[in-house]
Amino acid sequence: MKVAILGTRGIPANYGGFETFAEQLGSRMAARGHDVTVYCRRHYSVGGRQNYKGVNLVVLPTIRHKYFDTVVHTFLSVLHAALRGYDVILICNAANSIFAFWPRIFGTPTLVNVDGLERKRKKWNWLGRRYYQLSEWLSTFLPTAIVTDARVIQDYYATRYHKQSEMIAYGAEVARRADPERLRQFGLETDQYVLYVSRLEPENNAHLVIEAYREVKTDWPLVIVGGAPYAKDYIARLKSTSDPRVRFTGFVFGEDYRALQQNAFCYVHATEVGGTHPALIEAMGAGNCALTLRTPENVEVVGTAGIVYDSVKDLTRQLQRVIDRPGIIGEYRRLAMARVLDLYNWEQITDLYEELFERLSGGLKGQGPKTQHSAGSSPSLADEDSPKVSG
Repeated sequence: MKVAILGTRGIPANYGGFETFAEQLGSRMAARGHDVTVYCRRHYSVGGRQNYKGVNLVVLPTIRHKYFDTVVHTFLSVLHAALRGYDVILICNAANSIFAFWPRIFGTPTLVNVDGLERKRKKWNWLGRRYYQLSEWLSTFLPTAIVTDARVIQDYYATRYHKQSEMIAYGAEVARRADPERLRQFGLETDQYVLYVSRLEPENNAHLVIEAYREVKTDWPLVIVGGAPYAKDYIARLKSTSDPRVRFTGFVFGEDYRALQQNAFCYVHATEVGGTHPALIEAMGAGNCALTLRTPENVEVVGTAGIVYDSVKDLTRQLQRVIDRPGIIGEYRRLAMARVLDLYNWEQITDLYEELFERLSGGLKGQGPKTQHSAGSSPSLADEDSPKVSG
């Protein structure tokens, strides 16, 4: 098949979850013999490449602004892609749903991965939130089909919009290898630091993780990996902490990122908005004991393979417990890796997308939507507002 992936910043991945998704899915599809193209934003592309890991790269400009970066680039990408004879086009991010009709005019099946409920992010003003709400609605009829990456989000679209979706989760690699040499550049030692990974935006609650860690009795550092291009004030507030144990690495990718994940003592997840969070699955695949904020989406991912907390005080208590009793970490690590291998491995995710692309492009006609196997039920989204951490 000839497949285009657009709506991300591009590959190689150097920003977030959608970029890693495009790299992992695109390269694996290419390795299976498909002709895959990923559309990249000029200011994120590296070295003028035209191909990466067997994936064709198309680099186009955009407007570098919080409200225009994604939609302008996707608009240009859709115009470019519509007449290129793709068998299927995959658009990432519900914000781009408005452009899904254009390839369909030219007969190309178009799929949108809607991600989570982006309108709940605190970085958006009222206009941004209204646009995302409109985009949710548009995604229910402008694309040929939509993908949700968590059962909770699938239930939301089914309940609110009566829209059936394909449920295909995010993937992760499963491996844990000691790498003391690579850790030295960060001044860290294997199994002697607590890890937090996320875009540093308010709804991901890095400030509350720092607040909880302030009360934890340990000399180990709290390592915060991530950044955000449009959250300078928030990041400055985080870095103003007086706790010398808190260390900020900025964005980290590739082998350095894998080493940080695979050598941490435990991992803290605190996001409250979104579907399946890539960093959480990656942490579990890296053999981490994950301490996870209780939201329906997070609980769906972690199941019984991690520790769920409800508040800042509860997170402090749970962190102190695992640090004081390190013997309990081993079983959580084993369960986490087994869960990712069973439900969230990239080869399984690629199988599901490959089958979906074939159905949409006419290769397997007459089959209805399928849902990825899940190892347990999750709460329905009767109340669309996720719980928040409180002190």
